Amino acid sequence: MKYLIALLAIGGIVVSVLAWRVHNSEPGTADVCSINEHWDCGTVQHSRFAEIDGIPVAGIGVAGYTGFLILLVFDGPRSRQLLFAGTVAGMAFALYLTYIEEHILQVWCLYCVISQGIITILLIASGVRVFLTKEKPVQLSA
Repeated sequence: MKYLIALLAIGGIVVSVLAWRVHNSEPGTADVCSINEHWDCGTVQHSRFAEIDGIPVAGIGVAGYTGFLILLVFDGPRSRQLLFAGTVAGMAFALYLTYIEEHILQVWCLYCVISQGIITILLIASGVRVFLTKEKPVQLSA
């Protein structure tokens, strides 16, 4: 389960970096995820919702997914609980952003939808790891 979580977190970092790249691009530039009027990452990434107090939402994604990887390194009951709490917070934030895409912008970002899928699976996997498995923490030996 730990390796699945690590792989998903790395995937989340990649998707967030790609979204951040779109955020930093010039508006209107051709982008691989600008599919049609309903699927356009540029529209989403250049909207007023793409930043929180000057911090790109995609950068928050990179930080969050990186934090998940760091918690995996310090494997133990407390880090597992923190990872689960982080994925709950990440899921809540992703649902908020999904609401904005659907009801306010009425445009979907492919990278954001992929990230929503990743955080959903991470939430399930980290929950299983905390509540349903007897997986033992990895012991670092000197």
